[in-house]
Amino acid sequence: MDREEVEIEGNSEPNQQSSGQISHLALDIGGSLIKLVYFSRNNNNSVASKAGNASSNGNSRTLVVDGQIHFKRFETSKINDCIEFIHSRKLHLGGVQHHEAPTSDKIMIKATGGGACMFADLFKEKLGVFLDKEDEMDCLVAGANFLLKAVHHEAFTYMDGRKEFVQIHHDDLYPYLLVNIGSGVSMLKVDGDGKFERVSGTSVGGGTFWGLGRLLTRCKSFDELLELSHQGNNRVVDMLVGDIYGGTDYSKIGLSATAIASSFGKAISNDKELEDYKPEDIARSLLRMISNNIGQISYLNALRFGLRRIFFGGFFIRGQAYTMDTISVAVKYWSKGEAKAMFLEHEGFLGALGAFLSYEKRSLDDLKVHQSVQLTPTCTSPVGDKKHNPQTGCLNEYESIQCSIYAA
Repeated sequence: MDREEVEIEGNSEPNQQSSGQISHLALDIGGSLIKLVYFSRNNNNSVASKAGNASSNGNSRTLVVDGQIHFKRFETSKINDCIEFIHSRKLHLGGVQHHEAPTSDKIMIKATGGGACMFADLFKEKLGVFLDKEDEMDCLVAGANFLLKAVHHEAFTYMDGRKEFVQIHHDDLYPYLLVNIGSGVSMLKVDGDGKFERVSGTSVGGGTFWGLGRLLTRCKSFDELLELSHQGNNRVVDMLVGDIYGGTDYSKIGLSATAIASSFGKAISNDKELEDYKPEDIARSLLRMISNNIGQISYLNALRFGLRRIFFGGFFIRGQAYTMDTISVAVKYWSKGEAKAMFLEHEGFLGALGAFLSYEKRSLDDLKVHQSVQLTPTCTSPVGDKKHNPQTGCLNEYESIQCSIYAA
């Protein structure tokens, strides 16, 4: 697949297309979230009307169809909302015939994640479709490789409010460390297309943040908890180096007075109970604790295998400035500035996109995306602009990517 630029349409809700315009619905059903990816043809688009030639690396190819890859997510606990969304837009009718089905009314859709097994009967009952399960790690790597090769503005660094896109040549992409932060965390050493090894992980991930946060703050959703954390001050809850050393640095070992000595360390006070702390301060401390931990473990694994690049994905990040900044600082601190954390615009959809790409690999291997435009100003700030709003959380909130499919 050739690397081209990308057109991204932000904040666009797809129209209710007919089933003939929808194809290749794919799902990633995780422990916390369900991610959907599906393709829709542009209006009045067909092979006959849009046929044309494209040259890439000296090879002539014919345009088969163009349209949009759409992205959507739901909480797994609200899986019936997801099923209703699929049914109302007839997305399931854009699947393909099940390989064991004798008649064409048996539709198969690709799915990955643990829920692809757990909820298979529910999808069959409610939608009359079969879930064809793809391996979760295979899909994560396939989705990440596709984005890093095909999407011009996909990978970026984030530090001190500054977002800078990173351009990586195909020949210099591998090897890299992919850190997928879902309910738990998996760390994969990726050596090429389909070549990877899960080298580490941790159970302290997005599910930990959500679960502990729900118990401690009574927030009803992940997004509500994230929003709450942006209003808090973790120093009210965390014990800092300065709290131990009378407000001074521990310069002998390189620790500043503001470094966290113990997450939630101030909560050991005997004269305060849970209700004496503000929920937003607790949420902030929790977010920082988990982000720091993931950043440190990730760098140590990159160091272990001599990897120069660390890409972070998964819906825990949600494009949140504070989360990205914390992970970036952790990687910078432990690497003594020699490594940088890199993030992905479509971070939460790696698995779903990988499942999507598993359809009809012969044609989808020629999927290419084209022409870049700026994201909507309400979602991101220009590179170098420090006025990013950490509460928007929409650095990765695209609804679609404009793309074209060519046949060799």
